[in-house]
Amino acid sequence: MVCKLHGKVCAVFGGSRGIGKAVSKVLASRGGNVAVLSRDKNRAAECVRCLQAGSTSLQKHVSLNCDIGCYKSVQNSVQEIQNLLGQVSILVNAAGVNYDNLLLRTKPEQMQSMINTNLIGTMYTSQAVLKHMLRERDGVIINIGSVVGMKGNTGQCVYAASKSGLIGFTKSLAKEVASRNVRVNMVAPGFIETDMTSNLRQQNSGIETLIPLRRYGTVHEVAETVCFLAETPYVTGQVLLVDGGLALSL
Repeated sequence: MVCKLHGKVCAVFGGSRGIGKAVSKVLASRGGNVAVLSRDKNRAAECVRCLQAGSTSLQKHVSLNCDIGCYKSVQNSVQEIQNLLGQVSILVNAAGVNYDNLLLRTKPEQMQSMINTNLIGTMYTSQAVLKHMLRERDGVIINIGSVVGMKGNTGQCVYAASKSGLIGFTKSLAKEVASRNVRVNMVAPGFIETDMTSNLRQQNSGIETLIPLRRYGTVHEVAETVCFLAETPYVTGQVLLVDGGLALSL
């Protein structure tokens, strides 16, 4: 396999579990030097050990503790990546939280957590890496959204709002930075086999019938799509659904 990302510094926020972990693995397999950022430093460190075991001697990966909803934490983390690996060329925003509930039953602190992590945190990370990308006239930002942000879903008002906000953010930022050859795109997964969807599968075993492909997606399939966007130089401002056709049924 051609290592198209050879030597590129890749920062994956929320990179130690689920989709983010799969993204970290695929970027490393393509030759990238990956910074795995997570609120769980032990899990991030374990992820990096796995990456290093499958990488060449020329690659270097690091794990960092970061609270994406805290501006100072993001700034410090990006500076640390620069010190350890160099300037970030590829940013993937995969950190996310969700508290399924009807709006009337959603606690204010849960609302704030979802907005801070899923939306504002992405703004923090993007702002932190953009100065270098614009100066170098090269860079990629890929945000992980959700089909729910496009179609809505009962019991996910706040989560859907945060992911819908990512669409507007992605498209607007893409327009702002395209003249400097910086690309911004979004991947919107449907039902993917992760910890976040395990309860959903147990509660509703027939949900696959809503998906035209009749199955849940895998984190690897989402990660491969992220890597495609990282490597494709003439795509920006797009929202790419990875949902098995689910949006066609909603």
